[in-house]
Amino acid sequence: MGKLASEELRKLLGCIKRDPRMIVPPSPGFDSGVHLLGDKYVVVSTDPCIGVPEEWFGWLLINYAASDVALFGAKPEFCTINLLGPVSIEPRVFKVALEQACSAADELGMAIVTGHTGMYVGLSKLVGVCTAYGTVEKGNLIIPSNAKAEDLILCTKPVGLEILVNFSMMNKALAQKLFGAAQAAKLAGLVRMQSCVKEALQLAKIDGVHAMHDATEGGLVAALNEMATASDLGFRVVFEKIPINPETQKLQETFQLLDVQVLSMSSTGMIIAAVDSQAKEQVEKVLRENGLTAAFLGVFIKSKNRVLVKEGKATPFPQVADDPYERILSAKV
Repeated sequence: MGKLASEELRKLLGCIKRDPRMIVPPSPGFDSGVHLLGDKYVVVSTDPCIGVPEEWFGWLLINYAASDVALFGAKPEFCTINLLGPVSIEPRVFKVALEQACSAADELGMAIVTGHTGMYVGLSKLVGVCTAYGTVEKGNLIIPSNAKAEDLILCTKPVGLEILVNFSMMNKALAQKLFGAAQAAKLAGLVRMQSCVKEALQLAKIDGVHAMHDATEGGLVAALNEMATASDLGFRVVFEKIPINPETQKLQETFQLLDVQVLSMSSTGMIIAAVDSQAKEQVEKVLRENGLTAAFLGVFIKSKNRVLVKEGKATPFPQVADDPYERILSAKV
């Protein structure tokens, strides 16, 4: 599990021809692209879905891509869907997944335009791919490369919440053993936290929210490094200000995870944003109205240094993510 290293991704993208209609071409650290259409910008994002709770497969499929579109300030309006499975797959599996996706699209006011369904040798489980797109006025586009020196670093949800939720649903016995039955059930009920469409669109309207990024694969480590690289900045983060649930700490103890692995935990739905200090109160208000708590972890800096302060000691912030998603979700009792 994981993304290509930035340098390898740059090599891969090297064959893509530049086009003057492209506003944001395919680039490392950018989960959406942007192109001109008339006098508006069209924001496009595509994401896979695999290895998630079956009962939420279609919902997550839609929201993964829709969230990335919303993080650029565009309301997701349309999408396409691919559902691919092994030759042995039963048609009902496709039907259930598509029904879930249709319901999720309806919730967001999105239209499913087209798609593809197929069965292939070499696949062992259901794979979905959703491409979502929407429009945004030119002056309202938010891109992850627009962080400014002295911007506060905002985090909207606890690190590793995606892993906690999916683990509690897909490995119920072990989750109950570690967290207790009541808390495991509570975590399993937080699947909708893996979408950030609503709060992203509201944050994008605030003057002073300069850049946003979803902490998906690689969690905080990947998202923060990608934003810093894209914006040509460094940052300083205080470990004690990072929201980490007691259950995540329990996973760290159980699986003997290093701090870098905790900070790299898949955290889909968690927004990392660059926020002007004068917009801090308004950002806190918007998140509070959405049942979320704003955590300000530190600040972006003009120097290219990336610093993590823990217990008063400054050390280099990890630049390579080590996401323990698969290790944790595949664990046995």
